[in-house]
Amino acid sequence: MKSIIELRKVSKIYSTDGVPVNALKDVNLEINKKELMAVMGPSGSGKSTLLHIMGCLDRPTHGKVYIEGKDVSHLSDNDLAKIRRQKIGFVFQFFNLIPNFTALKNVELPMVFSNMPNREKRAKELLRIVGLEKRMTHYPSQLSGGEAQRVAIARALANKPEVILADEPTGNLDTKSGKEILNLLVKLNKTQNLTLILVTHESYIASYAKKRIYIKDGQIIKEKRK
Repeated sequence: MKSIIELRKVSKIYSTDGVPVNALKDVNLEINKKELMAVMGPSGSGKSTLLHIMGCLDRPTHGKVYIEGKDVSHLSDNDLAKIRRQKIGFVFQFFNLIPNFTALKNVELPMVFSNMPNREKRAKELLRIVGLEKRMTHYPSQLSGGEAQRVAIARALANKPEVILADEPTGNLDTKSGKEILNLLVKLNKTQNLTLILVTHESYIASYAKKRIYIKDGQIIKEKRK
């Protein structure tokens, strides 16, 4: 199966008060198209840095990152932004919705930046897919946490990405809403042919994935498959 994201000997070094900090150390990772993978590790293990590298939000200090076989390690900010718009959708713990936009307008927003036609029609269809056809005109303050995360998922799908990166997607939700969001993401992985990467420190969330990698001190220490 062809890989969609590949990291080869990737390291990321930050400087904190002049002291180098190795957030990632010689990470090798291959993610296949349509795969459902979980990245597990405690706080400070390097999960977020790995997500930023995979999502083209940051560049490695050393090593190579490939998206569909293309080396993106040293692309310009504009070129990386273009890849994010076209290839990658993001779902975060705190939803990151614009408070004075309705659910519909929040979902439309990424399509405005990419000049996609028929934006309202697609936004309505995506909100139907995530089960919010009756909440389209509601503002974030009028939505429950689970509903807000569904809007965020619909927004992540707006530009027809091939990869969804979900960073602690249930971390701000109660148990029932969290399970509903996980089931929705797993369903989208199957029905929309998406590559889904779940970043979490919770083992029950990782159990939804067929492939699980464990990261500690910036290194992948274990990989499991169902």
